[in-house]
Amino acid sequence: MKHEIDLSNYQIRTDLVIDTIKEEHSNYVMERATSYDQIKVMEVDLDKEKGTVLGKKEGRYITIKFEDVTDHTNRNNLVEVVTAELRNLLTYLKIPKEAKCFVVGLGNRNSTPDALGPKTVDNCFVTKYLFDMEDSVVEEGIRNVSCFIPGVMGSTGIESSDVILGIVEKTRPDFIIAIDALASSSIERLSKTIQITDTGIHPGSGVGNTRKEISKDTIGIPVIAIGIPMVVDLPTIVSDTIQYFLKQMSYNKENFTKGSHKLTPVTSRNYLKHEEHLSMVEKEKLLGMVGTLSDEKVKSLIFEVLSPIGYNMMVTPKEVDFVIDYLSEVLSKSINASLHEKSLSN
Repeated sequence: MKHEIDLSNYQIRTDLVIDTIKEEHSNYVMERATSYDQIKVMEVDLDKEKGTVLGKKEGRYITIKFEDVTDHTNRNNLVEVVTAELRNLLTYLKIPKEAKCFVVGLGNRNSTPDALGPKTVDNCFVTKYLFDMEDSVVEEGIRNVSCFIPGVMGSTGIESSDVILGIVEKTRPDFIIAIDALASSSIERLSKTIQITDTGIHPGSGVGNTRKEISKDTIGIPVIAIGIPMVVDLPTIVSDTIQYFLKQMSYNKENFTKGSHKLTPVTSRNYLKHEEHLSMVEKEKLLGMVGTLSDEKVKSLIFEVLSPIGYNMMVTPKEVDFVIDYLSEVLSKSINASLHEKSLSN
């Protein structure tokens, strides 16, 4: 009997536009080269029609893919790229150099994978008080910047968007930069992808805990959202593992006769860039019915198995404690450099 899987019950948990782009949407993406081979920049401009197809708001999405952020050189290179992309987006949005910025760190400081926003804001340069002081002369090249960490509704009982709107109405900034941890539907993008967009943000959307939108539509001023995926759900992990297994089997099959392959330890065989060529018959022999299912259907199947027993959990990397510090450092340095023409490091 043919097994039909209802995909309507499974919502892909991702905040990244790049996760929703399939092969038939490849023309939506413009990839730009950087000065650093390990850092890739992809830009997606969605109009209303394209946004409807992908289930995303219309606007500009910039995705920056990178490797090991714990490496000092990689980290400095990443700061340069993110700074350049933020400056370009400010120019694209026609935000003048004298425009006042309000930086918001979304998330829960007490939950390590969700602490990206608060940790980033901790190291952003605050200058608003200088502009507010009587007879104060602020050097040219320094922008009026204020920062705030609204906390989470579970702690405050107040929607973050309502808190932000109240502050905006009182302090009158010209635009907002909001930082938040995201969710991804791909293991390989976890803590290795930065998304910058002018469409705003839905706090908690990636983990199914959607709060009020923070965007120009709700706040009244441009909102630039910066996020890094720090969590992934269990169906994604299982599904990706199955795909990696098939890729590895294909790699082993095609390289089995090579002497170098036999001498290479199993733990050192990097097959990630290998294109999988197994037939449906071979996949079914290896994994039965599951081997013949698409990635989306495997995720839906695992969702159906785990959800009724409460095991559809969100997972974060084991090294998240120190990775979050490096990532927040990259974002804070990039935000500071993009907002202020004059260096404030001293």
